[in-house]
Amino acid sequence: MNRKTNDTTEKTVKLSARLAAVAALVEPGSRVADVGTDHGYIPIYLVQTGIADRAIAMDVRSGPLERARAHVDRLPPGCRERIETRLSDGLKALSPGEADTVVIAGMGGELMIRILDEGRHMWDSLRRLILSPQSELQKVRHFLSQEGFCILGENMVKDEGKYYTVMEVGRGSMEYGSEALYRYGACLIRDKNPVLKEYLQNEKARVEGILDRLNAAGKPATGGQETARRLLAEELQWIKEACDEMQ
Repeated sequence: MNRKTNDTTEKTVKLSARLAAVAALVEPGSRVADVGTDHGYIPIYLVQTGIADRAIAMDVRSGPLERARAHVDRLPPGCRERIETRLSDGLKALSPGEADTVVIAGMGGELMIRILDEGRHMWDSLRRLILSPQSELQKVRHFLSQEGFCILGENMVKDEGKYYTVMEVGRGSMEYGSEALYRYGACLIRDKNPVLKEYLQNEKARVEGILDRLNAAGKPATGGQETARRLLAEELQWIKEACDEMQ
């Protein structure tokens, strides 16, 4: 009996929960550019599983790119020839038409915004952005809203004790009526994401604990302490608003 060979059989790279959540938002048949690829696991997985037709593993540093290239070189020819490694500062070495989906994960929100801003030459040719900022999520969401992008869907996962949010982004209009939605994600709140619920409960306890310690200090508050108390109270209000929306 003839059996069709499959490069994914017993050789598919194992992804962490965080990277699996990123890969899950990539549409089948995509041509993917992975910015800040590090070990190249996302492009390898997407090609191995047939989700991506082709992939470009990109990194600004030669060290991570060499690691990615070494992993790609171990793949069977059918996969290996469909993954390119490329030295690039963000999207600068990518041209329109080379990819229809860009993945940016594992970096802070400010850096992600800079990469997107400096990669404007790619915006009109992309079908999807898959973003997973590790900080300043509200700044990323505000940037997307201001620049004519909309978040189509989000997921939040917990991986080795840390919380990660992944966003599927396309062109379109997006304007949230509350800062809480920018901070914690309108899609996550709408979908009553259970990991977000856990995160909000932990954040609520953390902020309340800090406020309790400040209020119990028994000393006249300095200007800095008053500012800190005001910001924490504001954050607590956003947390409670998000929790109420998820009831």
